[in-house]
Amino acid sequence: MTTFLQFHLLTSYGPSNPNRDDQGRPKQAMMGGVPRLRLSSQSIKRALRESAFFALDLKDNMGTRTKRLHEMIVEKLVQDGASPEDAGNAAKTVAEIFGKLETPKKGDGPTVASTLAFISPAEWTLAQDLAGKIVAGEELPKEKDLKKLVLRSADGAIDIAMFGRMLAADADFNRDAAVQVAHAITTHAAQAEEDWYSAVDDLNKAADTGAGHLGETAFGSGIYYQYICVDCDLLIENVDGDKELAAKGAEALARAMAQTAPRGKQNSFAHRPRAHFVLAERGSQAPRDLSGAFFAPVRGAALMEASVSKLQQTRADIDAAYGQVWQDDRIMQVGVGGTLDEIVHFAGETVRAA
Repeated sequence: MTTFLQFHLLTSYGPSNPNRDDQGRPKQAMMGGVPRLRLSSQSIKRALRESAFFALDLKDNMGTRTKRLHEMIVEKLVQDGASPEDAGNAAKTVAEIFGKLETPKKGDGPTVASTLAFISPAEWTLAQDLAGKIVAGEELPKEKDLKKLVLRSADGAIDIAMFGRMLAADADFNRDAAVQVAHAITTHAAQAEEDWYSAVDDLNKAADTGAGHLGETAFGSGIYYQYICVDCDLLIENVDGDKELAAKGAEALARAMAQTAPRGKQNSFAHRPRAHFVLAERGSQAPRDLSGAFFAPVRGAALMEASVSKLQQTRADIDAAYGQVWQDDRIMQVGVGGTLDEIVHFAGETVRAA
């Protein structure tokens, strides 16, 4: 029976623009017939992977998403004494295991992959080892079997285990995401605003008037509902059965999601929010999000209190209609009770018991 770990968070953002659209404005969505501000799941996952909690607690178990494997292998082989030509040929053979390469025009830069590859530490090491064997002239298996010397369907890359990967070169080595991250959306109606600003030239003479620069930037603010669902059994499977590593990953996730935000325009707005409310649930029933609590937008002055109330009421209503999908839970609410440490411990123990 699968164990699911579900998180529901409410986090307030002051004026900020952490996740921009193609026009530089905060991302938005229509929900319940009214505009909302939105943080994409991609930007949230990127923020989680780059957080100090992942970087410090899981530093030896983090994958690398890049197009530049060929370039890195060439550098390593040349450092080890290979000629640039031999290094380039060996690197090409190895890098193509992860996807097609784009050869630049003469003098235009290094050879890169046509798509990003998400590479685990184990695969990176195996790729370098294989490149070394090629340079040394060792006999190698055929192309299909060559991939098996490098690619892994499960290993110790916790972020790949969590967020999955699609490997266009060989779908057999895709990894299903054990952690599903929803787009965060404001619990109330919200729209982006425009800020017109000017900058003064410090060396302007007294007789000079006007600004040295004029510009515009967009921003928004609101209380965001965030939903995250962890398939604990798949997480353990994706890290090759290392239950303790999976638990450490869940703990890092629990800490990061409450204290980490996408970093767009952070220098301009200094947005560093922390979750005001966190609900963690574990159970073996089919998971469900609670976004329906906010299809009718929250209104009034006390938006956070009203958002918490609507979230809890919707949870109770769904439980009454379908049956309780969770067997145990933990709640942290700033000013009311509970701590983040309790949420983190709950997350780790849920995976360890899966």
